[in-house]
Amino acid sequence: RESDHRGWTPVSCTVTRQNATVQGLTEGKAYFFRIAAENIIGMGPFTETTKEIVIRDPITVPDRPEDLEVKAVTKNSVTLTWNPPKYNGGSDITMYILESRLIGKEKFHRVTKEKMLDRKYTVEGLKEGDTYEYRVSACNIVGQGKPSFCTKPITCKDEIAPPSLDLDFRDKLIVRVGEAFSLTGRYSGKPAPKVTWLKDDIVVKENDRTKIKTTPTTLCLGVLKSVRDDSGKYCVTVENSTGSRKGFCQVSVVDRPSPPVGPVIFDEVHKDHMIVSWKPPLDDGGSEITNYIIEKKDAHKDIWMPVTSATVKTTCKIPKLLEGREYQIRIYAENLYGISDPLISDEMKAKDRFRVPDAPEQPTIKNITKDSAVVVWNKPYDGGKPITNYIVEKKETMATRWVKVTKDTIFPSTQFKVPDLLEGCEYEFRVSAENEIGVSDPSPPSKPIFARDPIAKPSPPVNPEAVDKTKNSVDLSWQPPRHDGNGKIIGYLVEYQKVGDEEWKKANLTADSCPETKYKVTGLTEGLTYKFRVRAVNAAGESEPAHVPDPVEVKDRLEPPELILDANMAREQHVKAGDTLRLSAVIKGVPFPKVSWKKEDHEVSPKADIEITGVGSKLEIRNTVHEDGGIYSLTVENPAGSKTVSVKVVVLDKPGPPRNLQVSEVRSDSCYLTWMEPEDDGGSVITNYVVERKDVASAQWVAISSSSKKRSHIAKYLIEGTQYLFRVAAENQYGRGPYVETPKPIKAIDPLHPPGPPKNLHHIDVDKTEVSLVWNRPDRDGGAEITGYLVEYQEDGADDWTKFQTVPMLDCVVTGL
Repeated sequence: RESDHRGWTPVSCTVTRQNATVQGLTEGKAYFFRIAAENIIGMGPFTETTKEIVIRDPITVPDRPEDLEVKAVTKNSVTLTWNPPKYNGGSDITMYILESRLIGKEKFHRVTKEKMLDRKYTVEGLKEGDTYEYRVSACNIVGQGKPSFCTKPITCKDEIAPPSLDLDFRDKLIVRVGEAFSLTGRYSGKPAPKVTWLKDDIVVKENDRTKIKTTPTTLCLGVLKSVRDDSGKYCVTVENSTGSRKGFCQVSVVDRPSPPVGPVIFDEVHKDHMIVSWKPPLDDGGSEITNYIIEKKDAHKDIWMPVTSATVKTTCKIPKLLEGREYQIRIYAENLYGISDPLISDEMKAKDRFRVPDAPEQPTIKNITKDSAVVVWNKPYDGGKPITNYIVEKKETMATRWVKVTKDTIFPSTQFKVPDLLEGCEYEFRVSAENEIGVSDPSPPSKPIFARDPIAKPSPPVNPEAVDKTKNSVDLSWQPPRHDGNGKIIGYLVEYQKVGDEEWKKANLTADSCPETKYKVTGLTEGLTYKFRVRAVNAAGESEPAHVPDPVEVKDRLEPPELILDANMAREQHVKAGDTLRLSAVIKGVPFPKVSWKKEDHEVSPKADIEITGVGSKLEIRNTVHEDGGIYSLTVENPAGSKTVSVKVVVLDKPGPPRNLQVSEVRSDSCYLTWMEPEDDGGSVITNYVVERKDVASAQWVAISSSSKKRSHIAKYLIEGTQYLFRVAAENQYGRGPYVETPKPIKAIDPLHPPGPPKNLHHIDVDKTEVSLVWNRPDRDGGAEITGYLVEYQEDGADDWTKFQTVPMLDCVVTGL
């Protein structure tokens, strides 16, 4: 029950647990509660709460404040704002605590000691350049809640703000002529922005009618008594160092239109009606023409009668005319803002007047090519009936017969491209007009034209330069123009000017005297400096001049020699014996150098032909032989220096004879030949050697080897006892060289050696003055029969042996001992 009520209200009678939730209570009211137990017999007594209970949420500390923001920053202060916590903890907020931390430090410090309930605070007395972060927490009766999220680091410096712009006008503004208008708005920004007004991208300047007023927060452009020229796109720009903002307004100053443009054209004239046309006003007053008002008047009366006031076309039928009367027509233009002054026609008589059209005026010819031309003419008077066709004719100027250029209808165009002309022929053209009455007389013939592609003046020559000079002349060179104007370049005009003078003088009087892209300007004064320029000329005229980039001082030029070697002056030149040797080079230098040829530092052979021209030199030797090979040198020399180049010439020929042919290891059926390579290989690698033998009794040489690459050979299959001669020649790709021959015959026999020592020498008898000796034959006889035995004796202790005698048998008695 409520504390101020006596009646109890049941909450639940089905609770089986020892707790229950009471719902539907009113916050802030006080209640008593009681509870009783119940079984199948019945309900027991109630137990009541001892004191009243006030219904409210449990009280805690507040949540963290929200949306902590930095509103302003200067060099010594920071202004912050925040929103209260979403939940105050069940108790009102008593104050806020703002804390700051210097970046680089760990702890937060309370900013203010006084009690603060406002949610905006300016922290002052800060040091310029220091960087802080801030947080704020809320307090209630329970205590201090969690701090808010920290701000980003804030550096103390004067605040800058990009410009803002709030305009009072829309994108478009329409103003009547004579009325005033103004464009206003507000702006802001730090530092204070600059305000600029533009009209059609041109800065607006103040005058008697145009006023500009700008305050620190507002801007205004006012125009008094506006005129049509005040129409345009207006732009206001607000700009400071942080950026800019722009606003635009399209202002249209409107007025009634100007009069329609005359004259009034009488397109058709009949006895009872006319058809007239005109041109729209030059100025529609800034608003679309809504209609034209057409009136007619009998020329002898003063009353204007309406014809129509509801047409937007620029043509109108004037009905209900009396035949033979003269009429005037007047026409007004109308828009949303008024009616123009009238356009009044000349007088015109109402009568039928149909006839063939007038002859067109003389046509003009344009866009002429080698096979076509465009004929252009003006529309003639149509004779009262609309023109339905034009007839274009052509003829060669020397011919008498005109020919139609096409069978097709030419209408409504007043020009026609005539095809199929013959290049180089001269043509005239004429035009006739046709309506339903008939064909007009032809126009006067056009001016004669030649069928050829149009010619324009050429572009200037390209890259003119001075390529040579002497003490009284300068040689010029250039490239042809990039564009010849479709005409043949007749030639070039060369002009020169002494530095300091204003007058240009002609080096050649007519272009055809310089058809090439070079020219020598003569008659100049030594030591003076000149400028030069060149023009190209075709049938259409002269091009713009092309100038030689730098002035030229007229004096003899001195250039050191220069050799440009031809391919035959490479480091090594091979020529086959019997062929012709040619050495050549291009020579440059001013003055032209002295030329000399040498071979191995000596004069070249008299058989050599030497030619020297103004641009180079050539040496030629016909029917070369091996001795023509060697180091050839070409020297060019002038006062500015000298230059020498050398080339090794190899005359390719058969090799020379091999050297030092020797025979060794002679046997009864073979011998061993050795030799050395030729001193001269003929300029080509030795490919093989040819070895031959000959019996001294025979005149015929027999080849025993023709492909040996070695410098030795074993001659086999000799006949024992026969005497032989041997010879060897070397071969390369150019042939076989001369032979080298053994100086004396070689006999095919096995070689002789000394026999072996006799065996088993012993004595068989001794006397006081003699000794009898015997021995056996030696094991080897050395290849020949033994002819005797030499017996020697030696006294014991002596160093020398004494010869006794040579005996043929295997015994001997040595006497005289």
